Amino acid sequence: LMRPLQGCRGRGVVVGTVTLCLAAGWALQTPGGVSLVVPQHNINATVAQNILLSVEYSCRGVATIEWKHVSSWGTTKIVEWRSGNYVNISAAYKDRVTTFENGSIQLLNVGMRDAGYYFVTVTEEYGTNTYGTIIVNIYEIIYEDLHFVAVLFAFLAAVSAILICFMWLCNKSLHLFQKKTAHKLTASTTEEIELETIEC
Repeated sequence: LMRPLQGCRGRGVVVGTVTLCLAAGWALQTPGGVSLVVPQHNINATVAQNILLSVEYSCRGVATIEWKHVSSWGTTKIVEWRSGNYVNISAAYKDRVTTFENGSIQLLNVGMRDAGYYFVTVTEEYGTNTYGTIIVNIYEIIYEDLHFVAVLFAFLAAVSAILICFMWLCNKSLHLFQKKTAHKLTASTTEEIELETIEC
């Protein structure tokens, strides 16, 4: 009778120890479980477009999201917000930024100065944080090039119209010249025939 009781006690101690270790591991993991996914690390856009800087974060606690822009003009804090609480948008981006619950932001009406690196930081309430980066390239629509193409096209159309008119005039002149030549030939042939008739 004593042996089975000792076996049960031994198993209980082992199971209790394993459970305690798992609980301690889970308790240590609970603070600081934050992850961030950036699906598109490089974005190309043209001036005056709206762009979405898309990310997706997950964490166990409440997170604070912060976006910064770094370019040759310097570093600018765009926006910071705490999920479910406040949103703090910098004055330079006041009417140009839309925030989303997943941590993404949308920039409206981008310009050349919006090109550069965008850094997002997600900080969990326990102090753990993670980072993401998106590179944005902005291209200018060069209206001068379009204007040049339009002017060149108009010039070529005008030149081709002049050439067509010139060819038509040349053709008309050629027909008139051929008629006169044919008439002179007919007249000279008639004179020759008359002369031959007289000689005979």
